[in-house]
Amino acid sequence: MNLSNLKPAVGSTKSRKRIGRGQGSGRGGTSTRGHKGAGSRSGHSTKIGFEGGQMPLQRRVPKFGFKNFNRVEYNGVNLDVIQGLVDKYNLTVIDFDTLREHGLVSKNDLVKILGRGELKAKVEVKAHAFSASAQKAIEAAGGSIVKL
Repeated sequence: MNLSNLKPAVGSTKSRKRIGRGQGSGRGGTSTRGHKGAGSRSGHSTKIGFEGGQMPLQRRVPKFGFKNFNRVEYNGVNLDVIQGLVDKYNLTVIDFDTLREHGLVSKNDLVKILGRGELKAKVEVKAHAFSASAQKAIEAAGGSIVKL
């Protein structure tokens, strides 16, 4: 090591140009804020979505319909998916934990069993809701349903 190859430690120096540190710095005077007006003063901030007086996007876009905030969203799992699990892992009970373990639902989901596909195995299915066709198919195969 000698004086010709000394360097500062990594992260110890900053490459950004500091503002408001005198005329000689090239960023003195108004400190990149322009002249006068609210934007030049300290403590100035604009509302979210403010577009300089232009009609903001959220007010320009037309709105219609009704969003029911009490709506209950179910994550659907079809009978063919359940049959696939039964065939692959030789299961007799399909519950929320089983579905979560195999990546079909997330921990805060509500599960509804839907009637697409065919169920041949006798299985006990536990879920939050069942479609009429799914319930019929599970019971026709000799299985049972349990609502959570």
